[in-house]
Amino acid sequence: MYQIENVLRPYAWGSTTAIAGLLGRPASGGPEAEMWIGAHPDSPSTAVHPNGVTQPLDALIASDPLRCLGSESLAEFGPRLPFLTKLLAAEQPLSLQVHPSLEQAREGFARENAAGIPADAADRNYRDDNHKPEMIFALTPFKALCGFRSPAVSKDIFEHLARVLDSAAVNTPDVIHGVITDLGQPDEPAALKAAFSRLIQGGADVSDAINEVVAVLSAGAPLEPHREALTAMVDINEAFPGDPGVLISLLLNHLSLKPGEVVYLPAGNVHAYLHGLGVEVMASSDNVLRGGLTPKHVDVPELLKTVRFEALGAPRIEASGTEFGQELYRPPFKEFQLQRIELGPGAEPVPLAQNGPAVVVVVTGSVMLDSPKSDLRLQRGAAAFIPDLEAPVNVHPVQGTTDTSVAFAVTTGLGN
Repeated sequence: MYQIENVLRPYAWGSTTAIAGLLGRPASGGPEAEMWIGAHPDSPSTAVHPNGVTQPLDALIASDPLRCLGSESLAEFGPRLPFLTKLLAAEQPLSLQVHPSLEQAREGFARENAAGIPADAADRNYRDDNHKPEMIFALTPFKALCGFRSPAVSKDIFEHLARVLDSAAVNTPDVIHGVITDLGQPDEPAALKAAFSRLIQGGADVSDAINEVVAVLSAGAPLEPHREALTAMVDINEAFPGDPGVLISLLLNHLSLKPGEVVYLPAGNVHAYLHGLGVEVMASSDNVLRGGLTPKHVDVPELLKTVRFEALGAPRIEASGTEFGQELYRPPFKEFQLQRIELGPGAEPVPLAQNGPAVVVVVTGSVMLDSPKSDLRLQRGAAAFIPDLEAPVNVHPVQGTTDTSVAFAVTTGLGN
C-alpha cells in the first residue's frame, strides 16, 4: 500500500475554504476547486514508497500493471487506473456541460489527433479516448442542475415569465415566445432539442432576453409557483450575466442534495454543479463538452450531437449494505463504485470492497489499513493507493482513538 499526495486544481469557481476545512489543514488563500486522487496523466497523485522515494502514480502503475490493477481490470480497461476520485468544492456554478459516450470519445479523440489539434489546445473537445460517467456524494447541502425536466413543466415556467413581463409592461422577447412554441411540440425529444438549440444558438437575442427577465424579477415580480427555478436563474446570472445557460437552467431539473445523498450522471446528461462540497467519482477522463456558464470553448454542433434529449428524473443511488457491514454506492458503470466507511471507537474492522485497484481518502479521524502483506495508518486528510495484489484489506479504527472516523474508498465496479 502507498500513501499518496494529491493535486489541488485552483479553478476560479472553487471554494477557498471547503476542502481545507474538510481535511483539517490551512487554506491556501486561493480557490481550491478540486483535489484529484488518482492517476490521470494531467494531475497524477504522487505515491510515497516505504523508503520515502516518491513516484507519480501513473508511472507506478505502468511499472507493474498486473500487480497494481489485477488481471480483470487490466483486461477490461487496459493498463491504467480506470477511475478518478475528486473532492469537489463549488462556490460558484461550474460550466453547463455534458460528457460523451465511449464510442464518441474514441472517434472524436482520433479525429482531433488526425487534424493535428494540440492536446492542450483551448478549442480541443476530446482530451483523451475515454468516456466520463460520474457520481457525486454530497458532503454538505449540494445544489446542481441535472437532466431535462419534462417539456410541459419547462413550458409552464417560460409562460410564467411571459406573463410577468406583460404585467410589467415589457414586451416579451421573441426568443421567449419561441421557446414556449418549441416546448409545446407533442414529440418530447424534438421539443427539448428545439428549445435547447434556440437558446444555445441565440446569441445577442438570448442575452437581451435574459437582461429583461432578470431586471423584472429583481424588481419584485412574483416568483411563485416557480420560486426555486427562478431564484436559481437570477443567481446564475450574477456569475455569468447574459449567458445562454441562464435560461437553459429553466429546462433542467434542480437538485438539492442533503449530505449523504448521491446522484450519478451518464453520458449525454446535461448538468452543472452550482454549490457545495462532495466526493466525486468518474471514469478516468477529462472529456467535457460545454454549453454555457463558462469562458471556455463551446462547440455547439458537437454539443448537440452529444446531448440526450429526454426528460429524466434525477438518477439517485441508494446505499446497499452487505453481510460484511459495507456501505456501497454502485452506479451502472464498470469503472467505479464508492464505499463509505464509518468507524466508531473500538468498532469491528470493515472489509474494504476491492475489485482490482482501490484508493482511500480519510475525511474524519484516522484509520488503519491492514492486509496480510502490510499495514498503513492514515490520518484525516491522507489518502492511499492499494494495488490489487494487496487484497484483502480491512479498515480498522486506530487503537486508543476516541473519535469516529470516516473514510471513502473507490474501486472498480467489476465485481458487481
